[in-house]
Amino acid sequence: MLHKQLWPLTARITARGHLEIGGCDTLELAERYGTPLYLLDEVTFRGACRAYTAALARHHAGAARAHYASKALLNTAVARMVAEEGLGLDVVSGGELFVALRAGMPPERIHMHGNAKPRAELEEALAARIGQIVVDNLDELALLARLTAEHNQPQSIALRLTPDIAPDTHAHITTGQATSKFGLPLDALHAAAELVRHAPGLALRGLHAHLGSQVFDYGPLAQAVGVLLDCALWLREGHGIVIDEINPGGGLGAPYTPEQPLPDVDAYVAAVAGALREGCAARNLPLPKLTLEPGRSIAARAGVALYTIVATKALARDVHLDQDATSGAPEAVRFLHIDGGMGDNIRPALYGARYTALLAARVAAEPEELVHISGRYCESGDVLLRDVRLPYTAIGDVVAIPGAGAYTLSMASNYNLVPRPAVVLVADGAARVAQRRETYTDLGARDT
Repeated sequence: MLHKQLWPLTARITARGHLEIGGCDTLELAERYGTPLYLLDEVTFRGACRAYTAALARHHAGAARAHYASKALLNTAVARMVAEEGLGLDVVSGGELFVALRAGMPPERIHMHGNAKPRAELEEALAARIGQIVVDNLDELALLARLTAEHNQPQSIALRLTPDIAPDTHAHITTGQATSKFGLPLDALHAAAELVRHAPGLALRGLHAHLGSQVFDYGPLAQAVGVLLDCALWLREGHGIVIDEINPGGGLGAPYTPEQPLPDVDAYVAAVAGALREGCAARNLPLPKLTLEPGRSIAARAGVALYTIVATKALARDVHLDQDATSGAPEAVRFLHIDGGMGDNIRPALYGARYTALLAARVAAEPEELVHISGRYCESGDVLLRDVRLPYTAIGDVVAIPGAGAYTLSMASNYNLVPRPAVVLVADGAARVAQRRETYTDLGARDT
């Protein structure tokens, strides 16, 4: 069955029992383009962008903009959709900046993040006249002061602060605690303000914090807004610096398994905007611009990964697996070996991310066996799903995995020198290649 919160808005079961995304039969797409194959549903992606824009207009009285966090997934087609929907774009490298500009994203709507921005990439950002550089540490701030010393037009910057607030999420994707590699500790704010005061080429406009990813509890986000406002008040009273933008980051989660709910973008924005409004009133601060940085909650649900089963392996009955409810005997299990894996989706191996799956040709069929879906790469940890129930599956069947739009291809590698998959954008029954499949020639192009 289709758990609607996991799949793109356009997902449905055809009369033949096939999975359809964006009006396209996924089996036909797998046949035409090969697997592994990533599908990106345009309706779902654009709809999530619009949900943020509408919620910000509804809940924040001042200026506001959502900036898509491009580290979740970026290619030219994605950047163009983001630009067309009126969002800004956050980049964390010169490569992401290159793609953003190539796609026509207005430079003034680009922010650059990162805890270790190389000098050359900062120079690229300055040359492009991007809207804001989010400064992560005092060394970077000092370098920027030198690079902009002769500029006639100051570069807008924000300071990324570490508020020492930890949300309820995996340790590998928590970024707001004091021990994180990211951000300025609060006791460095005075030194940062002094550096800015003596840097005529820099204009400190904003304060930023990011607590982590896959967050569903809005309480810590409201706390972070309060910390940023306290810092804004301190900067105004102690240094005469007026902060006109507050950015509590992104991190809103996305469901990957049936028991996880679809995040409520409107409630999330309402909570953050409400905390900002009330915090400003309590501190007698004017209402600043509100910037949010959604990534996963825009891209994850829009993406579906297709794989072909190329081999299987039956395992001995294992007393640690689920027990058969009627007989009490251990249940048999098989490995289903697919033609992709950790090279295109490292999340399960990296931090135990969980997914669900179905057979693209028999979406509504009853499950008949317990399986592990294992990848092709030479690592024992290359298992995308464990203990998933599927109809009996044979070699050549196509497996579809939802929630594959974020932090999959953006972290993909050429481990074992396997070419990375193609990305196909689907909408209204039409499919077009957004990124072609890598070739052996691509793999060898860098070798001298």
